[in-house]
Amino acid sequence: MHRSGFINIIGRPNVGKSTLMNALVGERMSIITSKPQTTRHRIIGILSGDDFQMIFSDTPGLISDPSYKMQEAMNRFVAGTFDDADLMLFVTEPAEQYADDDPLIARLQNLKAPLFLLINKIDTIDEAALLQLIDHWKERAPFAEIVPISALQKLNTERLLELIKSYLPEGPEYYPKDQLTDRPERFFVGEIIREKILERYHQEIPYSVEVAIESFKEGETRAGEPLVRIEALIYVDRKSQKPILIGKNGAAIKQLGTEARQAIETWLEQKVFLELHVKVRENWRNDEQQLRRWGY
Repeated sequence: MHRSGFINIIGRPNVGKSTLMNALVGERMSIITSKPQTTRHRIIGILSGDDFQMIFSDTPGLISDPSYKMQEAMNRFVAGTFDDADLMLFVTEPAEQYADDDPLIARLQNLKAPLFLLINKIDTIDEAALLQLIDHWKERAPFAEIVPISALQKLNTERLLELIKSYLPEGPEYYPKDQLTDRPERFFVGEIIREKILERYHQEIPYSVEVAIESFKEGETRAGEPLVRIEALIYVDRKSQKPILIGKNGAAIKQLGTEARQAIETWLEQKVFLELHVKVRENWRNDEQQLRRWGY
């Protein structure tokens, strides 16, 4: 029997959803930094075997009080996961608290698909505290399974995969067995650049930035090696942010370009020529037309 299904990962920002999907799929599918609100889109990662296909969906963290139309769009990505899940993975961590009237808890209580609770970052607490957490969560929603994990250290992730497989319905091969995601390479290149911005810049800058890949050309060679030529536009929300991103005499964006190029080369496994430009598109986070162009 061939089992397959859509496994959707939900939870608040920065609980480790992207790290978990990367641990399960075995590829660097989602952007990972220590900053919250990192994932902005719904990203699919596919894990296939001879008798199964698991289609994981990593979603943005649910934002309780959206400040921008971009964040409203991110919340819509999360809402969509309740409609098409064959299995739902709800990720939390030890320090996190939910009120009894939290709308997410209410939605979980009425979910029709099997629901797993994943308590992440268990390497940060002792066994007694973990058992208390499990008892606390048992009463809050009809969890089919409660699995303590550390996505970063891959603790219990193999057991989790076996449990997921056992809950999947009989189904077809939705994607070719060698396909890892439904997103093109240029999407992940943009995510890598944005990840480096999140790592290098502080305060509002990382959250005011969107990266658009203008050109992605393969087929060239340099010194006999294949070369990918990439041109990316970094959009900022206000004029005052542009000089901060570029830095004095262009030093900041030059360093950003070096780090992003090296990371892209590692990901693509070939040489890259990367060209970065910065443009101002004021208030883009509230521009519905622009957000649609960028896939929100």
